[in-house]
Amino acid sequence: MSPPGYRYIAQHALSGEILSSDLPLTDVEYGPELNGPGALTATLSPRFARSRPDVADEGNVLIYVERDGVLRWGGLLWQATPEDRTLSLEAAGWASYLQRRHDIHGELDGRGPYVYADPCKVIRDIWAYAQSLPDGNLGVTVDPTLSQAKVGTPAEPLRFAWWEEPVLGDAVDDLVAAADSPDYTCDTHWGGDGKIVRRVRLGYPRLGTRRTDVSFSSGVNILSSPPIPRSADEFANSIIATGAGEGRSRRRHIDSVRDGRLRMETVLALPDVKGTDILARRAAAERKRRQLRGTVEQISIRPDHPAAPIGSWQVGDDVFTRVSNDWADFAGWMRVVGWSVRTGGSEGETVTVLLEHAVAFHYGAAEA
Repeated sequence: MSPPGYRYIAQHALSGEILSSDLPLTDVEYGPELNGPGALTATLSPRFARSRPDVADEGNVLIYVERDGVLRWGGLLWQATPEDRTLSLEAAGWASYLQRRHDIHGELDGRGPYVYADPCKVIRDIWAYAQSLPDGNLGVTVDPTLSQAKVGTPAEPLRFAWWEEPVLGDAVDDLVAAADSPDYTCDTHWGGDGKIVRRVRLGYPRLGTRRTDVSFSSGVNILSSPPIPRSADEFANSIIATGAGEGRSRRRHIDSVRDGRLRMETVLALPDVKGTDILARRAAAERKRRQLRGTVEQISIRPDHPAAPIGSWQVGDDVFTRVSNDWADFAGWMRVVGWSVRTGGSEGETVTVLLEHAVAFHYGAAEA
């Protein structure tokens, strides 16, 4: 099988001008993540960078990765650092831009405050506000997904106070932090008109779906069996969740179960959570996570094996995973929370998949 064909594209962030349709990057590693921007690292020869300084203009250039004609990743260039005889580049997906944007008007310029609001709508409002200001439009579209989650109450509305200069990226992170909140990831693809689409995918009750058509297995498409660590340091069957307030007025909820094991407690500090119901849900989710003993956190897989080729699974999907080594055998549903691809090197193209235990609840249809 011939190696995949990669092409890297550089585009001016404001004008949309394609600065280079075949940027000569090397040592490239890229990938998305769940509820985060994802990242790209690469190197560029100083000779090319000196002849075309516009392609490495940090904070003003968009970088794209195309694999066999399919756009796999896109983001904003943040760092261009000279190192010996190369220029090291670091880029991050669309969500990273909101970490450098603030609400300078208050209430997202009249869109808030929010009472019993769908967090998906608030996320769309945040992006609409950020891109409404002069020179702030990245051309990012946000999915029209709706959710049953709610934020803000009549007693405690969700507010954006201009005098606090709230970071818009932090606000989005808060909206997806709770167990019953929607998910997001950053996406890039070719549109039907041949133009590049920059997208934030929203999913509720989650992104992705449970996949029965792909799998990760030792001896099949997993390159080497990773260790399966087991430690009581992270185990807990009792969670003491603390929320907003001070002293005796601090909100608190204890979620504890008897599971035939020695009682192990841990404190989950959530100083910004004011609702007792939200505190209870977060505590239960943390307890379930910490009760799991022994897991596979990442695997390296063959990039184009028929069992799960690149592009057949997405961030958020559950994939049945079997790992066998001299110490343990593991089999179970694991959720893909991120992945990264190294496009070349002595071993050729390699793929690392980041995993966490899948949680059992209603699964929506696969994302488009």
